[in-house]
Amino acid sequence: MPDEHVPLRQQLLEDLQAARRRDPAARSLAEVALAYPGVHALWMHRLAHRMWHASPLLKLPARLLSQFARARTGIEIHPGARLGRRLFIDHGMGVVIGETAEVGADVVMFHGTTLGGTSMSRGKRHPTVGDRVMIGAGAKVLGPVTIGPDARVGANAVVVKDVPAGAVAVGVPARPRPAPAAIVADPYADPAVYI
Repeated sequence: MPDEHVPLRQQLLEDLQAARRRDPAARSLAEVALAYPGVHALWMHRLAHRMWHASPLLKLPARLLSQFARARTGIEIHPGARLGRRLFIDHGMGVVIGETAEVGADVVMFHGTTLGGTSMSRGKRHPTVGDRVMIGAGAKVLGPVTIGPDARVGANAVVVKDVPAGAVAVGVPARPRPAPAAIVADPYADPAVYI
């Protein structure tokens, strides 16, 4: 899960390098730093998250920073969400990550994805996403479910139950199944193409 004791500068550099490494369209670190809204939203979240946990007096400024990030990038990440290292949000428009969401390391999320709640009660109400998970475009992962490490969630899937490690989840509602060999060979391939 997230390592919040890593220096902020190191996290920001890792985020930049992860986007460059994972996006075949990225030509340079400078391009990623200047033109990738997923990276910008993540960087603002990293700062807002530290503010959120630093002092009760900084919770409102943290929320305001997260709303500024939303207006600038189209990506809404609550400052309370715990995001792991080297997260890559590709394209990003319409991504929503709720307050009690936890995201592991080396996760890839595509545009229009939601890590949302299914109730308005206090406490854990958003998903926990393991390391090296890929979440396809438009996927909705709802409630305090767990997506195991190395799992894949297909485009437009609606996940309301746990997904085991290494499985793929596709459909509405999403049903976990073993990963096809092509998915195992290409960890960023969207399993929705195998429906």
